Amino acid sequence: MIDISPEYADWFSLEWFYPSTLRQFHWENIFFLYLLPVIPFLLLLRWAFYFRFRQKFDIALLNKDIKRWDLIGLLRFVPYIFMVLFECLILMSLARPQKIQDNVEQVSQGIDIMILMDISESMLLEDFKPNRLESAKNVARDFIKGRTTDKIGLIVFAGEAYSLAPLTTDYELLHTFIHDIKSDMIHSSGTALGDALGVGINRLRDSKNKTKVMILLSDGDNTAGSLDPVMSAKLAHAYGIKVYSIGIGKDGMALYGNNLIETSLNESTLRKIAEAAEGKFFRASNISALKDIFRMIDRFEKGEIKETRFRNTEDFYQIYLIWAIIFFLFWLLLKVTFLSNALED
Repeated sequence: MIDISPEYADWFSLEWFYPSTLRQFHWENIFFLYLLPVIPFLLLLRWAFYFRFRQKFDIALLNKDIKRWDLIGLLRFVPYIFMVLFECLILMSLARPQKIQDNVEQVSQGIDIMILMDISESMLLEDFKPNRLESAKNVARDFIKGRTTDKIGLIVFAGEAYSLAPLTTDYELLHTFIHDIKSDMIHSSGTALGDALGVGINRLRDSKNKTKVMILLSDGDNTAGSLDPVMSAKLAHAYGIKVYSIGIGKDGMALYGNNLIETSLNESTLRKIAEAAEGKFFRASNISALKDIFRMIDRFEKGEIKETRFRNTEDFYQIYLIWAIIFFLFWLLLKVTFLSNALED
């Protein structure tokens, strides 16, 4: 198969007429190709009229002279053959053979996400299996698996808040950090929602991305820290950060080790946080609901993908036009020779 290139250095190659080469082309004006069978048909029609109505002379010739003149007489049709080739090649040129290459360029712009995970002692309650904290870790890992270009960071908090992982696209590293999260990483007790939001704001405020998100997972009200959670949420909104707050846990009795403890979730603060930062509040009373919440957030917050299409069109009608001109010149040359003059007699 011929190597199609814009230089046309091998225009004289007969491979341009191979079926395998012709099949490579996109024919811009394919209508002209449908006219190709008409040309030999018209030629045959002309020859039929020629033999039917040509002038005959009553001249006695020997058999050997008849055979010799019949063979020579056939040469008068050679110019017509060149004319037919010229006309066919002109039609192929008008059909405009092309090679088209479509290139698609995709540019993905990820978003920045900070996951704020409550690791206070109450997160060890076993109304989720095996407990609230492990369930939150498993769902967070699944959430990270679905991301490709987004930068994700981790913050853990109890009575204080600490940045566990900065914004990164190293998802394997994030999985390791999540696996290593333990309830006793922070010794001060309580739930510092405001401080956790403050640490998240510090991580996200200098980001150049258009979309910045914090996902706050907690099972309690704000009971520690120096920052008011609602004011922190308003500050997050001022920096263009959206906050999704998720309340984890059932109301009622829950196991804590070998003991049954009565537990309830105060949704008020978590709702106010989401409203102040123009996010959403979710309540997860079981592991299935928690997974559904993360799936919803995943749908809400997707990185922008821009797709640009480039079409590169390369014309090859010049090749067939060159061949057409060559056959036309041969036809002109033969028209002034004995082939079309002397042999007409």
